[in-house]
Amino acid sequence: MTRRERERAHAATTDDPSSLDTHDVGGYKVGKSRSKEPGLSSLRAGRRLEEGIVITVEPGIYFIKPLLDRAYADENLARFLNKEKIERCRSFGGVRIEDNVVVTRDGIENLTRCPRTVDEIEAVMAGGAWEVPFF
Repeated sequence: MTRRERERAHAATTDDPSSLDTHDVGGYKVGKSRSKEPGLSSLRAGRRLEEGIVITVEPGIYFIKPLLDRAYADENLARFLNKEKIERCRSFGGVRIEDNVVVTRDGIENLTRCPRTVDEIEAVMAGGAWEVPFF
């Protein structure tokens, strides 16, 4: 698997500074540039998180057929894969859940209000009502 393929398959990021535009600029301070390291070169933010900054947290997983086929064929990678479980999910492509968080003095406050648990998500997908909680 090439470096670029590893980066495409790695889908957990903390990277979009949130402001007026979805992918607004501002992820790197003046004089800093994007890393060339595998797994880091796709990040769109490389700055110290300071109190008051709003940023997205984007955990996810993607089942990219050509990448999986290559990984299955490589004994050094295949030994880390549970093929039976991966194949059950392979046809739907993947999933990513994004949160907008504000950095606080003691951690973060999650600003995203949506179903989170499997039961909540399945209930909404089946047509059930969901009330948006207020802050």
